[in-house]
Amino acid sequence: MAGIAASRTDPTSDAVSWSERLLAFAERSHARACAALLALALVCFLPGIASLQPMDRDEPRFAQATKQMLETGDFVDIRFQDEARYKKPIGIHWLQAASVRAGEALGIPAARTTIGLYRVPSLLGALAAVLLTYWAALAFAGRREAFVAAALMGSCVILMVEARLAKTDAVLLATCAAAMGALGRAYLGRHGARQPVSTAIVFWLAVALGILIKGPLVVLFAGLPALVLSVRERSAVWLRALRPGLGLLFVLVAILPWFVAIWIKSGGAFYRLAVGDDMLGKVTTGQQQHGAPPGFYLVAFFATFFPGAILAAIAAPFVWTSRREDWAAFALAWIVPAWVLFEAFPTKLPHYVMPLYPMVAIASVIAMTRRYVGPQRPGARVAFAAMPLIPIGLTIGLGYAAWTLDGALPASALPVLLAACAVALAAWLSFGRREVTRATLTGIASAALLSVAVFGLVQPVLRSLKMSPRLAETVARSGCATPVVATLGYREPSLVFLAGTDLAMIERPDQAAAFLNAPGCRVLFVADRFAEGVAPALAAVEPRPEALGRVEGFNINGGRRVGVDAFVVRH
Repeated sequence: MAGIAASRTDPTSDAVSWSERLLAFAERSHARACAALLALALVCFLPGIASLQPMDRDEPRFAQATKQMLETGDFVDIRFQDEARYKKPIGIHWLQAASVRAGEALGIPAARTTIGLYRVPSLLGALAAVLLTYWAALAFAGRREAFVAAALMGSCVILMVEARLAKTDAVLLATCAAAMGALGRAYLGRHGARQPVSTAIVFWLAVALGILIKGPLVVLFAGLPALVLSVRERSAVWLRALRPGLGLLFVLVAILPWFVAIWIKSGGAFYRLAVGDDMLGKVTTGQQQHGAPPGFYLVAFFATFFPGAILAAIAAPFVWTSRREDWAAFALAWIVPAWVLFEAFPTKLPHYVMPLYPMVAIASVIAMTRRYVGPQRPGARVAFAAMPLIPIGLTIGLGYAAWTLDGALPASALPVLLAACAVALAAWLSFGRREVTRATLTGIASAALLSVAVFGLVQPVLRSLKMSPRLAETVARSGCATPVVATLGYREPSLVFLAGTDLAMIERPDQAAAFLNAPGCRVLFVADRFAEGVAPALAAVEPRPEALGRVEGFNINGGRRVGVDAFVVRH
């Protein structure tokens, strides 16, 4: 790896430029590098994490299942209202429950309906993924290169999104980055001194936690490269560095108690639904309207891995031509088999291949430091023009959306959005001058500005997208001490999370009348498409329902405008 260590500055770059000073600061010690990475990651992940509404439909389902565990004290079963939610293992719910309990202990009001608390494990998982990318990269390159690779990971769009969602994927990414770093050390050090025990501990801890978070996926991501590299070596002896016997025993001890408990609790239904319906269903059919043809992830990559995607595309031929070198062989073994496999599955979502991105970042930076990536490559200068086009397009799109949906421009966000566009344009100009490292860091700065603008400044003012929080506010204004709530037509899981586990999902106007005629202080939501049909039923209710108000907005999942009227009856 002498070529990596030797390449310290871009050919035409000023040795005392801001980018060089930043890299010199990060290179001085691991502590400095990690501190700088944490600062960048917090800028990219924190804005909007508390103000962003529960994002239907998966996030509030996870959060609601955790909330019900806290309500019932049952931390084995996983349920959404009365329905068994047997799709993923228990790990993320335990982490979320611990976060909410900590919030309650700190005196946070309404902690159990504060979605930000349920997002803390994802935030910590995303931060860990950035630091573990740095640690993994140190197996392949020096501190400077590891820092840039981890910064690319921390600023990429898909991780910015997942860090703000109370789901499994940010934590899974952290476990995969840890497994990758340990597996890489075992492979690259196969001809040298024996690996320290800590490498094996990291690997098997990552596997155990990954299984508890999202089942066998961490095994797939780590197992495929282990298999490919063993074929390359015509031997799997190098895997002994990870102490597989003791490691597998540790994993079984860590995961079996809950897997046995849920078998007993569910009568085997968990395995039938999680494996048969959820996992195998995604492999054989395009589940939940998420089917897409092969090539989906390749196209989505250029948006989800911004600002590093263009660099990765330019670097790809170099990684292939270097495949006889150990670092490139490992990179290809980690990325290609899993990528091809996921492209073959009918069900596709952009975050499914996110665990491959840390290695993509590392390989891209190695290509950069070997002087391969630059405007001299065919089409590279034109391709890098997408760097400013993405923030420019986002600025125009967000302005149009805010004006169309809420009748106002996001004035406070516009200066930051324009600054992100200007910084991205500076990155393109630096790339054209062959200042590739400076261009990369400038692109990362542009992404951080976009995070502040989009999540911190634009998102909170888009009231039209916050249907469920506004409906929950209507319940709070009803004057009911202990309201009983039902909804007809608007059935988003976020409303269950915010309005209460006992929210009744009714389907017919006569059920609405029966609901309002029952004792207690009752609140009913009626979506516009049921308004005409429910009117005669409401007219027959005594006392007459009182209009609480109307909430209009835009349902992201349905992709359409919606209106919901609220009524209250106090018996």
